[in-house]
Amino acid sequence: MKTVYIFCFLCLLLVSCNSEPTLQKYFVENTENKDFLVMDVSPNILNVDKTKLSIAESSALKSFDKMNILAFKLTDKNKNQFDVQRAKVDAILKDKKYQQLMRFGSGKEGASVSYVGADDHIEEFVFYANKKDAGFAVVRVIGKDMNPTNIITMMQVLKKSNIDMEQLKPLQQLIK
Repeated sequence: MKTVYIFCFLCLLLVSCNSEPTLQKYFVENTENKDFLVMDVSPNILNVDKTKLSIAESSALKSFDKMNILAFKLTDKNKNQFDVQRAKVDAILKDKKYQQLMRFGSGKEGASVSYVGADDHIEEFVFYANKKDAGFAVVRVIGKDMNPTNIITMMQVLKKSNIDMEQLKPLQQLIK
């Protein structure tokens, strides 16, 4: 009987281990890579007075959990790695799990917005931008029951916010 339990456990373990690449795995794999800048941003960065928000704005803010940012800054020393890493991100975003909302520019230089989940219960928005002479960035906006209207409403909340720039200091490295 004990061997049956062990066998069932091993089968469950094998089935639950998904070896397909995901953005979450990609972020984790590159957290310590010196060519990448990694940031996690919480909603409290906005420093917004919640009592002054409309019901729609409060709802949009509540649907937002966090933002993960992974940016690759191109240098003379990592040009080969840039193409490899960009191809990995492109391959991940081609998975049918990531539904593309819009795309700007060309394949070598541009941006895209994708999402994961159903149209009215979005779990994650993914903003991906790359520029052949600067690098690329992937931004994951993670939340609960988000929808495209929430993102537009969040833009209004951003205008009302007093963003804590101290949390964004690491991004200045990428811009320099």
